[in-house]
Amino acid sequence: MANLCIFEDSGYQKLFPLCLMRPVFEIKCGISTLLQKILHSYLSVEKDIAVSLECREYLQEVVKNNHHEKPVNALPYANDCLFINGRVLADINLSRQIPFSGNDEIFVAGSTVVAARLSKDNLNKLRDHLGKETFEEILLSLKKYAKTTSIDIKTIDYPWQLIKENPSEIENDYQKLWGKGKIKGKLNKEVVIYDKKNVVIEDGAKIESFVVIDSSNGPVIINEGAHILPHTTIQGPAYIGKNTKILGGSIRGGTTIGPNCKIHGEVNSSIIHGYSNKAHYGFLGHSYLCEWVNLGAGTTNSNLKNNYGNVKIWNKGNLIDSGEQVIGCFIGDHSKTAIGTLLNTGTVISIFCNIFEGMPPKYVGLFAFGLKKKFNLDKAIEIAKVVMKRRGIEITAEDTNLIKLLYSFKT
Repeated sequence: MANLCIFEDSGYQKLFPLCLMRPVFEIKCGISTLLQKILHSYLSVEKDIAVSLECREYLQEVVKNNHHEKPVNALPYANDCLFINGRVLADINLSRQIPFSGNDEIFVAGSTVVAARLSKDNLNKLRDHLGKETFEEILLSLKKYAKTTSIDIKTIDYPWQLIKENPSEIENDYQKLWGKGKIKGKLNKEVVIYDKKNVVIEDGAKIESFVVIDSSNGPVIINEGAHILPHTTIQGPAYIGKNTKILGGSIRGGTTIGPNCKIHGEVNSSIIHGYSNKAHYGFLGHSYLCEWVNLGAGTTNSNLKNNYGNVKIWNKGNLIDSGEQVIGCFIGDHSKTAIGTLLNTGTVISIFCNIFEGMPPKYVGLFAFGLKKKFNLDKAIEIAKVVMKRRGIEITAEDTNLIKLLYSFKT
């Protein structure tokens, strides 16, 4: 049996607020998470793999709940193990670039440790230093015992990379998971589909009248239980997740939605995690929404500056030049906007924010209530319970403990 460990490094700090409530390897790009992409590559060459996960200590219990079958922060007692950085944007060739077999080796891309293959002695050295240094510091300290190899591997370093990579990742995931079109759902006779060979409509999906699906520029995948209501246009590459409702409007290329979302209006080149809603008119473009986000009617974001300049984005306490002209907003878990909210180009809204004062600044910190107050902790948890229960999900003790801990964070 091969041993594979997916780990977080300190690069997670540049991916806030997307990974405040999840490890970096649960961030989504395309149809799947970064973890799922890594596992898909290695399972293509080895079916018998023992997978373990290394994450920030404060996320440990929540991650255990989400990955019952995988050890979390418990290194395997084994003869060898392959470690892969959870920020790696893996393609099918990763398992061939960094194979299970071989001598001890540290793989670096620039200054980032992207992988390490370690035998028993070095595994024990790694175990001895856990809790004293960061995971990548320990791996780097093992360079004197293992060969170091520079390698060209793509990693996710900043949130806006996810938006840029999303169209091609939808295509890549489509090729891995389906490879060709298939239409099994229930379609009204008034549905128009362009280029059926790149359209997947899973069994249990329902497409109403006057829906246009255009896969001329990339695949369109509509998963089981999804419901597409009349007067909706979907342009590929696009993914509509399980049990998601599209209530009308335009879903443009490069968009990932769901599962279990309600979406209306115009959405372009955006990633929307499960259980988030934009159920009314308004524009969302080149943006990333985490779970349990709700955008009030008329909420609209800008994704292009009037001077066509590069967008500056809040990151680790500073506004930094993204090098990109077209970027929307990034909104953390459980945040909500009021009706008519306008979001400037490159706005970052953290977790559990309640925005109801028109146009917020380009950065809104954790648990903001309006722009001047902090959300009451008990009220925030109470609302989360109500929202989740409406979708048939009970908040766990681990979730509640995580929320209470994050309430003490300063950024």
